[in-house]
Amino acid sequence: MKKLAAKQVEMTKKTNEVKEKIKKKYEDMKRVLDEDLRITLTQLDTEFEATEKLVEEKIEDCYHLTQELDQELMNAGTQNSEIDQRISESLKKSDPDLIQTDDFRNQQLLSLTINLLLFIRSQIPISKKLFQTYAADVVLDAGTAHPKLIISPNGDSATYTENWQEVPDVPSRFDNTLNVISQQALSEGRHYWEVEVSGKTYWEIGLTYPSIPRKGKEKEEDCWLGRGKESWCVEYFNGDYTAWHDGANHELPPLSGRQFHRIGVYCSFPGGLVCFLGADTMTPIYCFCTGTFTDSLYQALCPGHDNEGTNWKPLRICDASRSAPVL
Repeated sequence: MKKLAAKQVEMTKKTNEVKEKIKKKYEDMKRVLDEDLRITLTQLDTEFEATEKLVEEKIEDCYHLTQELDQELMNAGTQNSEIDQRISESLKKSDPDLIQTDDFRNQQLLSLTINLLLFIRSQIPISKKLFQTYAADVVLDAGTAHPKLIISPNGDSATYTENWQEVPDVPSRFDNTLNVISQQALSEGRHYWEVEVSGKTYWEIGLTYPSIPRKGKEKEEDCWLGRGKESWCVEYFNGDYTAWHDGANHELPPLSGRQFHRIGVYCSFPGGLVCFLGADTMTPIYCFCTGTFTDSLYQALCPGHDNEGTNWKPLRICDASRSAPVL
């Protein structure tokens, strides 16, 4: 117990040290950006001050010239051609259209700023780049799919159909809940995968031990993802997200009304962790801290029923090693 307590203290210390170092790097980046902003705005202000001074000089010149012309007119009694010429020349010299700011340079600065923003956005969130290194290949096992699910030939999508398909009634097949699991199990290390959920109003995505019940003759809810001790999932239904494990539901905040295009699932065997994220922006949805996994894990999907005609699109496995295109 003493060794475990010491290990806990050590892990806390190391985690806090890493957090502090990362925090300082972000503060350094902010200082660099703030300084670059100061320099850029100073350059713009300097050019504006120079242009403003030129305008003020022109106004002052026009004022003095007006006084001179008024005096000459008073002395001459009538306006003559020489005065007309001087007025014409003065109007030309003081034409506001002759005073220009360097719009081309300003647009260059703006363009460079936009490029910098796009570059920064392409670099974050940092967690996205980290999780991409854990990308797992996921192939759905058609032999486990409920008879009302159509699994694509290459095992990368699951689609609900109203027709009960003629498929072998094998022990591995779910028969009362619209589930399908992966062919390969995860047993060690860290793994990350993503599922395309665009255009759907109902789905469940998660991880499960191989011992999850497949047949629902007695306790059919035990077959549902997250309803037993064997599985973890996040459910989306008509705009609401709910996390499930061991029959306990965790209602989640509305996430600012977000309906993500991709859902990411991260699993860490060393950390005993199952995390669900909105992969579009790596927004955390829910994390289960499970301690130690007692068996291997399979990726699991439930594309849901038709939901009154709003939920016909498939759930599709994505290449998690690559970022989703900007929509």
